[in-house]
Parts: sequence; structure tokens; C-alpha cells
Amino acid sequence: MATGPEHYREAERLIEQSKTWANADTGWKAHLSPEVRRAYRMADLAEAQVHADLAKAAATAMGALSGGMAGEDYSAWDKVAGEH
Repeated sequence: MATGPEHYREAERLIEQSKTWANADTGWKAHLSPEVRRAYRMADLAEAQVHADLAKAAATAMGALSGGMAGEDYSAWDKVAGEH
């Protein structure tokens, strides 16, 4: 089972991966039709949305249950969602 920060990171990764389908003019993806590339992109974005929802649920639950996040949990969230 993934943690909230892990879901957040996976959502970010899938969003970046989805961008590669839009500009797949070279490499093995180039032979795919625009419709197929769009379908892969939409699948990546749909999966990213699920991970983002799970991350949000985890952050909300942690804050509600603890009356605020404990130091270790706050640090994990700050690493993935804080200013880069």
C-alpha cells in the first residue's frame, strides 16, 4: 500500500509521462496513430487523477485525525508538495 506522498509523486510522474505521448514524433511511439497516442495520454492522466485523489484523501485524513500532522508526516509531505 502506498503512502500519501508516494501517491502524490506517482501522480506527478504520470502527468509528465502523459506529455511524452503528445509529442511522440520520434522513437517507437512515432508509428502510433494520433488517436492511439491520445488514448495512452488520457489513460495516464486518468491514473494520475486517481493517485492525486488518494494523496488528497491521505493528507486530509492525517490532518483531521491528528489535529495537525506529526513532524515525520509533515516532513514527508513537505518534500513532495513543498516549494521546489
